[in-house]
Amino acid sequence: MNITKEKILDALRNVEDPDLKKDLVTLGMVKDIEIEGKNIAFTIVLTTPACPMKELIKRNCEKAITDFVDKDAVVKVNMTATVTTQRTGNVLPNVKNIIAIASGKGGVGKSTISANLACALAMQGARVGLIDADIYGPSVPIMFDVVNEKPIVRDINGKSFLVPVESYGVKLLSIGFFADVNQAVVWRGPIAVRALNQMLTEADWGELDYMIVDLPPGTGDIHLSLVGAVPVTGAVIVSTPQNVALADAKKAVAMFKMPAINVPVLGIVENMAYFSPPELPENKYYIFGREGATRLAETLEIPLLGEIPLVESICEAGDVGRPAVLQKNTQQALAFLEMAGNIAQQVAIRNSIIKAPIA
Repeated sequence: MNITKEKILDALRNVEDPDLKKDLVTLGMVKDIEIEGKNIAFTIVLTTPACPMKELIKRNCEKAITDFVDKDAVVKVNMTATVTTQRTGNVLPNVKNIIAIASGKGGVGKSTISANLACALAMQGARVGLIDADIYGPSVPIMFDVVNEKPIVRDINGKSFLVPVESYGVKLLSIGFFADVNQAVVWRGPIAVRALNQMLTEADWGELDYMIVDLPPGTGDIHLSLVGAVPVTGAVIVSTPQNVALADAKKAVAMFKMPAINVPVLGIVENMAYFSPPELPENKYYIFGREGATRLAETLEIPLLGEIPLVESICEAGDVGRPAVLQKNTQQALAFLEMAGNIAQQVAIRNSIIKAPIA
């Protein structure tokens, strides 16, 4: 029995993307089919390099070929990714997705989540930029060990553009780069808004799959300016398990759903969800309450994107300028990687509503 491309495609119509709920062939994910005797190779183009279902999809493809084409086939599945987008327009046309990281109140670890999300996506092959727009406490320069660096200015077609600082594969711009490291940033709203607009539209970001924007806590001028300046793909809300933090997180969700803002909420991340002692890593102690963000996510009908443990090394990693997700195979690194995969997954689902096939 001859093996043909048509038979392979027919077999792969039985493999569904778990998120997009359509088969891989219909979604245009199957590329570069090669056949040599019983050796079959092809490429699956995922919607993000951080896809949490990558291995499941690969196994299902291999099984589909042996089940429907030839049980003795030797199957090689190459997994790659082209990040999808639904953004259009002239503002940041080379940035596929803008993700706002917000919180209803301060002190919940929003900047830690932003930094580790950016690093986690970059570690998996995505092109990532991070804007630190937290005017009250810009911490990205410290977290990425670039406190003493400053963005240079590059002339492009007669216009000056800021060049982001790079660290751990992430392009960075922070309000902290434009202030004395030993002084508080005391800016009125219009000045802060101008700084944000500069970082967004007067910088040479190049091509990015994801731009992460670390917003100030609460609501205010910066939030309104962001959604007014650029189309935001979605917002991630960060909370801790305490009731007071959850109440403020609920307000943050409501803000993004206001008609004047109308930004999709991708879900909630629960930071400091539980404590596990180093000597007993399997034990979980819920110091600040248990599953508060889980219940809130269920009430608001939005996904819970991650539960990040309360681990001393996360704080230490930020202080020394090396985000905790870089500590491979640790409890905290795995939690951040899972969170990043879930966020990328929600972005892909959101984009599929507007544009299903992959170009």
